[in-house]
Amino acid sequence: MPNNKRTNIRSGAPWEPIVGYSRAVRTGNFIAVSGSAAVDDNGQLVGEGDAYQQAARCVEVIRKALQEAGAEMRHVVRTRIFVTDISLWEEVARAHEEGFGAAPPATSMVEVTRLIDPRMLVEIEANAIVDD
Repeated sequence: MPNNKRTNIRSGAPWEPIVGYSRAVRTGNFIAVSGSAAVDDNGQLVGEGDAYQQAARCVEVIRKALQEAGAEMRHVVRTRIFVTDISLWEEVARAHEEGFGAAPPATSMVEVTRLIDPRMLVEIEANAIVDD
């Protein structure tokens, strides 16, 4: 019988206790990674004004959460990309492809009005299935 125990992974981001969420949640072989923004380990924005650098940091935040949950980037089956300016899609797409290109997931990219910090240009969330 599969192990469906729930494991919450916390990153220490300043918004986690305020909003009441986990960076990622694993139950069985499924992992959901919350929307990940371009913040460093101290909660400071990375890459202000640079969509590529912000997207690359989002991917790195996802990678770290997956590792803590016992998974790898190749396990990601779905991402959702939120951008505040869709005209920057190529910069964001390049960082996404660099992070997930070896095993490209299904994805969506949508423009939103703004993110939790108005300096943020992109946020990415991911779902993974550990099937090995």
